[in-house]
Amino acid sequence: MSDLLDRDRLVFRQKAKLIEMNIDFAIRDPEGNEVGRMRQEGQSKLKKLARFVTSVDQFMTHTLAVYDGGGAKVLELTRPAKIFKSTVVVRDGAGTEVGRIVQQNMVGKIRFALQGAQGEELGSLNAENWRAWNFSIRDGSGTEVARITKTWEGLAKTLFTTADNYLLEVSGQGMPLPLRQLILASAVGVDLSLKQDARGLG
Repeated sequence: MSDLLDRDRLVFRQKAKLIEMNIDFAIRDPEGNEVGRMRQEGQSKLKKLARFVTSVDQFMTHTLAVYDGGGAKVLELTRPAKIFKSTVVVRDGAGTEVGRIVQQNMVGKIRFALQGAQGEELGSLNAENWRAWNFSIRDGSGTEVARITKTWEGLAKTLFTTADNYLLEVSGQGMPLPLRQLILASAVGVDLSLKQDARGLG
């Protein structure tokens, strides 16, 4: 198992750019060392062009892959084309589905169900405000086991680039591997589900 799944504190740092055609996050430890990478895969030149000149992201399928510091694929996230609510399918490095991050509502504080490969409820991802910046992750019993917090690096940078940074803090112990995988996926799965449709020039 990759050491990314053993770490209790990770920062997902997005590369700052004026227009985003490829999602790209460095995964760092609390000391700032890069311990992994999450990047978008499978985009054709035509798809990049469409994202540049239109606002059709939500009607496209997006795939992200998580790699550890040694270059091994740890997770793959796929968000199929959506109309309103998002579902992110999470697979392990070998391509086996481990679960899904399923959006439950569109109004108010956004909530996602964390489901296992057979559709069983493993936990939930719950926004703490209507802007969906900070999230509490709870297991199936409702106990908080992790948190995702959006970090800010200066107002000007936030206003004029598309960069997002997220801090993942895991507090739960002894949780099943699929839940731990979904927690890691959730740190950028939320960005993929909610934020990407507002990016680009449109």
